[in-house]
Amino acid sequence: MRKSNHLIGLLNFLTFLLSIPILGGGIWLSSRANNTDCLKFLQWPLIIIGVSIMVVSLAGFAGACYRNTFLMRLYLVVMFLVIAVLIGFIIFAYVVTDKGSGRRVMNRAYLEYYLEDYSGWLEERVASDSYWGKIVSCVRDSKACGRMGITINGMPETPDMFYIRHLTPIQSGCCKPPTDCGYVYQNETVWIPGSGLMGANPDCTRWSNDQEQLCYACDSCKAGVLASLKKSWRKVSVINIVVMIILVIVYIIAYAAYRNNRKMDNDEPYGEARMTKAQPSAFHL
Repeated sequence: MRKSNHLIGLLNFLTFLLSIPILGGGIWLSSRANNTDCLKFLQWPLIIIGVSIMVVSLAGFAGACYRNTFLMRLYLVVMFLVIAVLIGFIIFAYVVTDKGSGRRVMNRAYLEYYLEDYSGWLEERVASDSYWGKIVSCVRDSKACGRMGITINGMPETPDMFYIRHLTPIQSGCCKPPTDCGYVYQNETVWIPGSGLMGANPDCTRWSNDQEQLCYACDSCKAGVLASLKKSWRKVSVINIVVMIILVIVYIIAYAAYRNNRKMDNDEPYGEARMTKAQPSAFHL
Protein backbone atom coordinates (compact mmCIF):
# COMPACT_ATOMS: atom_id res chain seq x y z
CA MET A 1 0.00 0.00 0.00
CA ARG A 2 2.82 2.42 0.78
CA LYS A 3 4.02 2.13 -2.80
CA SER A 4 0.68 3.44 -4.05
CA ASN A 5 1.71 7.04 -3.26
CA HIS A 6 4.84 6.77 -5.37
CA LEU A 7 3.01 5.02 -8.19
CA ILE A 8 0.19 7.58 -8.39
CA GLY A 9 2.77 10.36 -8.26
CA LEU A 10 4.68 8.85 -11.20
CA LEU A 11 1.51 8.30 -13.22
CA ASN A 12 0.40 11.88 -12.70
CA PHE A 13 3.82 13.25 -13.61
CA LEU A 14 3.65 11.38 -16.91
CA THR A 15 0.10 12.64 -17.44
CA PHE A 16 1.33 16.17 -16.78
CA LEU A 17 4.00 15.77 -19.47
CA LEU A 18 1.38 14.51 -21.95
CA SER A 19 -0.78 17.58 -21.29
CA ILE A 20 1.97 19.93 -22.55
CA PRO A 21 1.73 19.04 -26.28
CA ILE A 22 -2.08 19.04 -26.06
CA LEU A 23 -2.05 22.56 -24.59
CA GLY A 24 0.61 23.66 -27.07
CA GLY A 25 -1.50 22.39 -29.97
CA GLY A 26 -4.49 24.37 -28.73
CA ILE A 27 -2.42 27.56 -28.45
CA TRP A 28 -1.00 27.00 -31.94
CA LEU A 29 -4.50 26.56 -33.37
CA SER A 30 -5.61 29.70 -31.54
CA SER A 31 -2.83 31.71 -33.20
CA ARG A 32 -3.96 30.47 -36.63
CA ALA A 33 -7.72 30.73 -36.05
CA ASN A 34 -7.91 34.12 -37.78
CA ASN A 35 -6.74 32.47 -41.01
CA THR A 36 -9.07 29.49 -41.02
CA ASP A 37 -12.53 29.47 -39.48
CA CYS A 38 -12.63 25.71 -39.12
CA LEU A 39 -9.75 25.75 -36.65
CA LYS A 40 -11.96 27.60 -34.19
CA PHE A 41 -13.84 24.34 -33.70
CA LEU A 42 -10.67 22.74 -32.34
CA GLN A 43 -8.72 25.33 -30.38
CA TRP A 44 -10.82 25.74 -27.24
CA PRO A 45 -11.52 22.03 -26.61
CA LEU A 46 -7.80 21.33 -26.89
CA ILE A 47 -6.87 24.21 -24.57
CA ILE A 48 -9.50 23.24 -21.99
CA ILE A 49 -8.53 19.57 -22.08
CA GLY A 50 -4.82 20.39 -21.83
CA VAL A 51 -5.26 22.78 -18.90
CA SER A 52 -7.64 20.39 -17.09
CA ILE A 53 -5.27 17.44 -17.40
CA MET A 54 -2.36 19.60 -16.30
CA VAL A 55 -4.12 20.93 -13.19
CA VAL A 56 -5.53 17.56 -12.18
CA SER A 57 -2.15 15.89 -12.70
CA LEU A 58 -0.43 18.48 -10.51
CA ALA A 59 -3.04 18.04 -7.79
CA GLY A 60 -2.70 14.26 -7.87
CA PHE A 61 1.10 14.44 -7.97
CA ALA A 62 1.33 16.85 -5.04
CA GLY A 63 -1.33 15.01 -3.05
CA ALA A 64 0.38 11.65 -3.47
CA CYS A 65 3.96 12.81 -2.90
CA TYR A 66 3.24 15.14 0.05
CA ARG A 67 0.36 13.12 1.51
CA ASN A 68 -1.95 16.15 1.23
CA THR A 69 -5.43 14.87 2.00
CA PHE A 70 -7.25 17.88 0.55
CA LEU A 71 -5.46 17.63 -2.80
CA MET A 72 -6.10 13.91 -2.95
CA ARG A 73 -9.80 14.52 -2.27
CA LEU A 74 -9.88 17.13 -5.02
CA TYR A 75 -8.04 14.79 -7.36
CA LEU A 76 -10.46 11.94 -6.67
CA VAL A 77 -13.52 14.13 -7.26
CA VAL A 78 -12.20 15.62 -10.51
CA MET A 79 -10.98 12.24 -11.75
CA PHE A 80 -14.43 10.77 -11.07
CA LEU A 81 -15.98 13.59 -13.12
CA VAL A 82 -13.51 13.03 -15.97
CA ILE A 83 -14.38 9.32 -16.06
CA ALA A 84 -18.11 10.13 -15.99
CA VAL A 85 -17.72 12.65 -18.83
CA LEU A 86 -15.75 10.13 -20.89
CA ILE A 87 -18.44 7.50 -20.44
CA GLY A 88 -21.09 10.04 -21.44
CA PHE A 89 -19.10 11.11 -24.51
CA ILE A 90 -18.58 7.50 -25.62
CA ILE A 91 -22.31 6.81 -25.39
CA PHE A 92 -23.14 10.11 -27.08
CA ALA A 93 -20.67 9.49 -29.93
CA TYR A 94 -22.19 6.09 -30.71
CA VAL A 95 -25.75 7.43 -30.54
CA VAL A 96 -25.21 10.42 -32.88
CA THR A 97 -23.21 8.34 -35.40
CA ASP A 98 -25.55 5.36 -35.40
CA LYS A 99 -27.33 6.19 -38.67
CA GLY A 100 -26.02 6.70 -42.17
CA SER A 101 -23.51 5.09 -44.49
CA GLY A 102 -22.41 5.25 -48.10
CA ARG A 103 -24.33 3.61 -50.93
CA ARG A 104 -22.76 1.34 -53.52
CA VAL A 105 -23.17 2.33 -57.15
CA MET A 106 -22.96 0.01 -60.15
CA ASN A 107 -19.57 0.03 -61.90
CA ARG A 108 -18.04 2.28 -59.24
CA ALA A 109 -15.58 1.31 -56.52
CA TYR A 110 -16.29 4.41 -54.45
CA LEU A 111 -19.45 4.98 -52.45
CA GLU A 112 -22.07 7.71 -52.95
CA TYR A 113 -23.39 9.69 -49.99
CA TYR A 114 -26.89 11.08 -49.51
CA LEU A 115 -27.94 13.48 -46.77
CA GLU A 116 -31.32 11.79 -46.28
CA ASP A 117 -29.49 8.70 -45.00
CA TYR A 118 -28.40 10.68 -41.94
CA SER A 119 -30.48 12.17 -39.14
CA GLY A 120 -30.25 13.37 -35.57
CA TRP A 121 -28.21 15.96 -33.73
CA LEU A 122 -25.02 15.62 -35.78
CA GLU A 123 -26.82 15.92 -39.12
CA GLU A 124 -28.68 19.04 -37.97
CA ARG A 125 -25.44 20.54 -36.70
CA VAL A 126 -23.48 19.96 -39.90
CA ALA A 127 -26.29 20.91 -42.29
CA SER A 128 -27.17 24.17 -40.53
CA ASP A 129 -26.22 27.31 -42.42
CA SER A 130 -24.35 28.77 -39.44
CA TYR A 131 -21.91 25.85 -39.32
CA TRP A 132 -21.73 24.72 -42.91
CA GLY A 133 -19.88 27.80 -44.09
CA LYS A 134 -17.12 27.13 -41.55
CA ILE A 135 -17.00 23.44 -42.46
CA VAL A 136 -16.66 24.29 -46.17
CA SER A 137 -13.70 26.47 -45.20
CA CYS A 138 -12.17 23.40 -43.58
CA VAL A 139 -12.73 21.27 -46.67
CA ARG A 140 -11.20 23.87 -48.99
CA ASP A 141 -8.16 24.41 -46.81
CA SER A 142 -7.59 20.67 -46.49
CA LYS A 143 -6.98 20.54 -50.29
CA ALA A 144 -8.85 17.22 -50.38
CA CYS A 145 -10.12 17.89 -53.90
CA GLY A 146 -6.89 19.37 -55.19
CA ARG A 147 -4.98 16.23 -54.22
CA MET A 148 -7.27 13.93 -56.19
CA GLY A 149 -5.41 14.37 -59.47
CA ILE A 150 -2.94 11.60 -60.32
CA THR A 151 -0.96 10.63 -63.40
CA ILE A 152 0.09 7.19 -64.65
CA ASN A 153 3.41 7.18 -66.49
CA GLY A 154 2.98 10.88 -67.11
CA MET A 155 -0.52 10.43 -68.54
CA PRO A 156 -3.70 11.74 -66.84
CA GLU A 157 -6.09 9.33 -65.24
CA THR A 158 -8.72 7.82 -67.56
CA PRO A 159 -12.42 7.58 -66.62
CA ASP A 160 -12.22 3.81 -66.13
CA MET A 161 -9.25 4.24 -63.82
CA PHE A 162 -11.09 6.90 -61.82
CA TYR A 163 -14.20 4.75 -61.44
CA ILE A 164 -12.25 1.98 -59.67
CA ARG A 165 -10.66 4.35 -57.16
CA HIS A 166 -11.62 4.19 -53.49
CA LEU A 167 -12.38 7.81 -52.69
CA THR A 168 -12.76 9.24 -49.21
CA PRO A 169 -16.29 10.33 -48.23
CA ILE A 170 -15.36 14.00 -48.65
CA GLN A 171 -13.76 13.40 -52.06
CA SER A 172 -16.80 11.47 -53.25
CA GLY A 173 -19.36 13.91 -51.88
CA CYS A 174 -17.66 17.29 -52.39
CA CYS A 175 -15.22 16.97 -55.29
CA LYS A 176 -17.40 15.43 -58.01
CA PRO A 177 -21.08 15.44 -59.00
CA PRO A 178 -23.32 12.55 -57.90
CA THR A 179 -23.22 9.62 -60.32
CA ASP A 180 -26.99 9.70 -60.93
CA CYS A 181 -26.65 13.21 -62.45
CA GLY A 182 -25.10 11.72 -65.60
CA TYR A 183 -22.12 14.08 -65.85
CA VAL A 184 -19.24 13.00 -68.10
CA TYR A 185 -15.74 12.72 -66.67
CA GLN A 186 -13.07 15.09 -68.01
CA ASN A 187 -10.70 14.91 -65.08
CA GLU A 188 -11.02 14.36 -61.35
CA THR A 189 -12.68 17.72 -60.65
CA VAL A 190 -14.01 18.73 -64.10
CA TRP A 191 -17.22 17.14 -65.36
CA ILE A 192 -19.55 18.19 -68.19
CA PRO A 193 -23.26 17.43 -68.62
CA GLY A 194 -24.05 14.25 -70.51
CA SER A 195 -26.25 13.92 -73.57
CA GLY A 196 -29.11 12.32 -71.64
CA LEU A 197 -31.57 13.77 -69.17
CA MET A 198 -30.11 15.09 -65.94
CA GLY A 199 -31.19 13.28 -62.81
CA ALA A 200 -33.77 14.63 -60.35
CA ASN A 201 -31.16 14.96 -57.63
CA PRO A 202 -31.04 18.65 -56.55
CA ASP A 203 -27.26 18.39 -56.39
CA CYS A 204 -27.14 18.04 -60.18
CA THR A 205 -27.74 21.78 -60.57
CA ARG A 206 -25.41 22.69 -57.71
CA TRP A 207 -22.30 21.23 -59.30
CA SER A 208 -19.78 23.72 -60.68
CA ASN A 209 -16.47 23.26 -62.48
CA ASP A 210 -15.23 26.33 -60.63
CA GLN A 211 -12.50 24.82 -58.45
CA GLU A 212 -13.57 27.08 -55.57
CA GLN A 213 -17.17 25.84 -55.76
CA LEU A 214 -17.26 22.23 -57.07
CA CYS A 215 -19.99 20.46 -55.05
CA TYR A 216 -19.40 22.29 -51.76
CA ALA A 217 -23.03 23.49 -51.79
CA CYS A 218 -24.33 19.95 -52.42
CA ASP A 219 -26.16 17.79 -49.92
CA SER A 220 -23.80 15.00 -50.96
CA CYS A 221 -20.90 17.07 -49.60
CA LYS A 222 -22.67 17.44 -46.25
CA ALA A 223 -23.30 13.69 -46.25
CA GLY A 224 -19.64 13.05 -47.06
CA VAL A 225 -18.58 15.22 -44.12
CA LEU A 226 -21.02 13.33 -41.87
CA ALA A 227 -19.60 10.00 -43.03
CA SER A 228 -16.08 11.24 -42.36
CA LEU A 229 -17.10 12.50 -38.90
CA LYS A 230 -18.77 9.20 -38.14
CA LYS A 231 -15.58 7.31 -38.97
CA SER A 232 -13.43 9.70 -36.94
CA TRP A 233 -15.76 9.71 -33.93
CA ARG A 234 -15.87 5.93 -33.86
CA LYS A 235 -12.08 5.84 -33.82
CA VAL A 236 -11.97 8.46 -31.07
CA SER A 237 -14.51 6.45 -29.08
CA VAL A 238 -12.26 3.39 -29.20
CA ILE A 239 -9.36 5.51 -27.95
CA ASN A 240 -11.58 6.98 -25.24
CA ILE A 241 -12.53 3.51 -24.05
CA VAL A 242 -8.84 2.65 -23.64
CA VAL A 243 -8.21 5.98 -21.87
CA MET A 244 -11.20 5.39 -19.61
CA ILE A 245 -9.88 1.98 -18.58
CA ILE A 246 -6.48 3.51 -17.77
CA LEU A 247 -8.15 6.30 -15.77
CA VAL A 248 -10.20 3.79 -13.79
CA ILE A 249 -7.00 1.93 -12.88
CA VAL A 250 -5.32 5.21 -11.90
CA TYR A 251 -8.41 6.16 -9.90
CA ILE A 252 -8.28 2.90 -7.94
CA ILE A 253 -4.58 3.45 -7.17
CA ALA A 254 -5.31 7.07 -6.20
CA TYR A 255 -8.06 5.96 -3.86
CA ALA A 256 -5.67 3.48 -2.25
CA ALA A 257 -3.13 6.29 -1.83
CA TYR A 258 -5.82 8.50 -0.31
CA ARG A 259 -6.73 5.85 2.27
CA ASN A 260 -3.05 5.37 2.99
CA ASN A 261 -2.74 9.12 3.65
CA ARG A 262 -5.73 9.03 5.99
CA LYS A 263 -4.22 6.20 7.98
CA MET A 264 -0.90 8.02 8.27
CA ASP A 265 -2.69 11.24 9.30
CA ASN A 266 -4.44 9.30 12.06
CA ASP A 267 -1.12 7.76 13.16
CA GLU A 268 -2.27 4.30 12.19
CA PRO A 269 0.65 1.94 11.56
CA TYR A 270 0.49 0.43 8.11
CA GLY A 271 -1.58 -2.75 8.08
CA GLU A 272 -3.12 -2.11 11.49
CA ALA A 273 -6.89 -1.76 11.52
CA ARG A 274 -8.68 0.92 13.53
CA MET A 275 -10.54 -1.75 15.56
CA THR A 276 -7.23 -3.33 16.59
CA LYS A 277 -6.06 0.02 18.00
CA ALA A 278 -9.33 0.58 19.84
CA GLN A 279 -9.31 -2.88 21.47
CA PRO A 280 -5.69 -4.01 22.10
CA SER A 281 -5.31 -7.67 22.89
CA ALA A 282 -2.72 -7.11 25.63
CA PHE A 283 -1.56 -4.34 27.93
CA HIS A 284 2.04 -3.31 27.54
CA LEU A 285 4.02 -1.20 29.98
